[in-house]
Amino acid sequence: MMLHYEQKVDEKQMNSLALAYMGDAVYELYVRHHLLQSGMVRPNKLHKEATAYVSAKSQAKYLHKLIEMEKLSEAEITIVKRGRNAKSGSVPRNTDVQTYRYSTAFEALIGYLYLAGNEQRIEELITTIFALAEE
Repeated sequence: MMLHYEQKVDEKQMNSLALAYMGDAVYELYVRHHLLQSGMVRPNKLHKEATAYVSAKSQAKYLHKLIEMEKLSEAEITIVKRGRNAKSGSVPRNTDVQTYRYSTAFEALIGYLYLAGNEQRIEELITTIFALAEE
C-alpha cells in the first residue's frame, strides 16, 4: 500500500530508466515476500536465494521466457522494447550489455504495470516466473 498523492505519476510519459528504478524495488519486494513465505529466515541464505531471481542474468532469462511463452501483450512488448533500448550510461562489471538491457526492460515492465495500478497483472507475471524458477 502506498501513500496517496494528489497527482498520479503518468507511467506512459515516464522514461524507461525511471520505470526500471520503480520496477526493481517492486520486484524485489515480491521476491523477498516469496522467500519468507517459503520458510527461509537466515539472512545469508535469503540473500543468496534472492539473487536467483533479482540478478540481471535471472531477470533477462525470465523476460525471454515470458516472451517465448507469449505471455506478454503487444502493449507490454512495447514497454519492454523501450526499456531494452534505454541508454543507462553504465553496465555492472559482472554483466554483459545485452543481459543488462533485458534486465532493465524487465524492470521497466514491472515498474510500468505498478505505476499504472495493475498489480493483478504483475502478480500473474511473477507467479509465472516463480513457477519457472521452481522447475
